[in-house]
Amino acid sequence: MTRIPTQAQGNRTAAGNGGHERPFVLLSCAASIDGYIDDASPQRLLLSNAADFERVDEERAGVDAILVGLSTIRHDNPRLQVRSAQARTARRSRGLPSTPLRVTVTGSGDLDPAARFFDPVDGDDEAGRPVVYAATPAVGRARERVGPVATVVDAGDPLDLAGVLADLAGRGVRRLMVEGGSAMHTQFLAAGLADELQLVVAPVFVGDSRAPRFVGDARFPWSGDHRAQLAGATPIGDVVLLRYTLSDRRSPV
Repeated sequence: MTRIPTQAQGNRTAAGNGGHERPFVLLSCAASIDGYIDDASPQRLLLSNAADFERVDEERAGVDAILVGLSTIRHDNPRLQVRSAQARTARRSRGLPSTPLRVTVTGSGDLDPAARFFDPVDGDDEAGRPVVYAATPAVGRARERVGPVATVVDAGDPLDLAGVLADLAGRGVRRLMVEGGSAMHTQFLAAGLADELQLVVAPVFVGDSRAPRFVGDARFPWSGDHRAQLAGATPIGDVVLLRYTLSDRRSPV
């Protein structure tokens, strides 16, 4: 049975797992002016524009793994694959799979094997199976549901994000991109496990408390007397990309 270290072990190995430093963690999100990442309708609210989608694809091409939560898989049904043929070819020329490792975490194990997240990567057998980190009580359910199409790893009870990062480091992941949703962003930020935030602000208001926000309630390391450092603000058409430095760690090349 594949199992990550316990939380205590994960904390000790957050800076190294068998000599591996934990991945550099980049959070990526698009939100409305009032902080929502979607509205409350059944249809997904597109907050970014075409130019920003291309930028995000470039960011994907530069990381080793992409992580989303189960809610994102259910509601957005993403493939999480690099779209640009040129970027995929460039990755292969560097000896990398054409698209980064796809990762999710779950506390319930209630995954749909037909979700696009689990689709094989066209023309690239080296891209590998997605990795599912499941809380210990959900491991059996997860393996029953997606065992044939994914690698399921016991991530402890409660699920331990530091241990997940240590395990990913052991799999060769140096740069991890977290694309949501709200629960994932909240947990990584509250645990102090994020190194950079790329937040795109769209010129719209949602104004509906039923809709999901960028983050939920939590105690975050950045507050009135400990502010995140703004590394850049870039207009991209009608949206603005805000880049925040959240740690003193530098992203690997």
